[in-house]
Amino acid sequence: MSLPRIAVDAMGGDEGVRVMVEGAALARRRHDRFKFLLVGDEARIKAVLENHPNLRGASEILHCDDVVAGDEKPSQALRRAKTTSMGLAINAVKTGEAGAAVSGGNTGALMAMAKLALRTMPGIDRPALSALLPTLGENDLVMLDLGANTDCDARNLVQFAIMGAAYSRIVTGREEPRVRLLNIGTEETKGTGDLQAAAAQLRAAAADLAMAFDGFVEADKLGRGDVDVIVTDGFSGNIALKAVEGTARFVADLLRRAFTSSLRSKVGFLVSRPATELLKHHLDPNNHNGAVFLGLNGVVVKSHGSASAIGVANAVAVTARLLEENLTERIAADLARLGADSLRSVPKAAE
Repeated sequence: MSLPRIAVDAMGGDEGVRVMVEGAALARRRHDRFKFLLVGDEARIKAVLENHPNLRGASEILHCDDVVAGDEKPSQALRRAKTTSMGLAINAVKTGEAGAAVSGGNTGALMAMAKLALRTMPGIDRPALSALLPTLGENDLVMLDLGANTDCDARNLVQFAIMGAAYSRIVTGREEPRVRLLNIGTEETKGTGDLQAAAAQLRAAAADLAMAFDGFVEADKLGRGDVDVIVTDGFSGNIALKAVEGTARFVADLLRRAFTSSLRSKVGFLVSRPATELLKHHLDPNNHNGAVFLGLNGVVVKSHGSASAIGVANAVAVTARLLEENLTERIAADLARLGADSLRSVPKAAE
């Protein structure tokens, strides 16, 4: 059975059409039920499709030669939502021409366009950007928010926890994902008033939510595999994400330098190569590509701008899985289970 087709912003990302279309083709080879709406310059897309007959027969092209620049302000991009490849890909979700959209373009513009076109779900004040991070455990970690909302109140954090748990149940298979709030300590007295209020609400609602909530976690535990969902505001989350990515690059560069420093080191590299290749695979962001805007009336996935075709294929696979597992409906059901009255009782900061 084929899934609703996925709209791909073929012009987004550092390399644009070539990588985005090749990534879609790779995803199609892995899963022949995928179908696509490729949005971008028709001539350039057709040129790449010549090398991918498997994708050509499963795709339709929506011509558009206008693209959102990487450094463009979201307010400027919004004014061109009806003429850019990013805006048209999102609009295809709104009109039902596609079930979801994927873009490697400007994150701020993608969020602004998606929020304006699709609106937030009932019971959600703000959408959140969520991604999967590698851990030492069996499953990846769901973390949100990663930059969509720099300033969050307690109610936002509770909503993020509900959305993150729904996402985690899809990717981990756990019926009750382990959820924690990111904080500067694990004691109940640590952190801001909003963090403490959110923790109190999540503890009180534990019986009504399909999650295992047990307070706070510190940033040095992100990769241990002891937690399935980590919830934070977009400011702290983005800093934590960049620190994790920077540390991964540091470790990879340090190993590369160490293994090329002498003849003995090079011999050591040959002996340990299977382990270093496994480490390289685990730390490669392409293998964990595909950040999701949770809380919208539709599925929108952000691919790394620098992602390879493999990375784009993984982002497409994430998108398809969320469609297949009905993520939006799951979040709505969890919100209904908690109840609107319960959410209203959580303190909300003034806009």
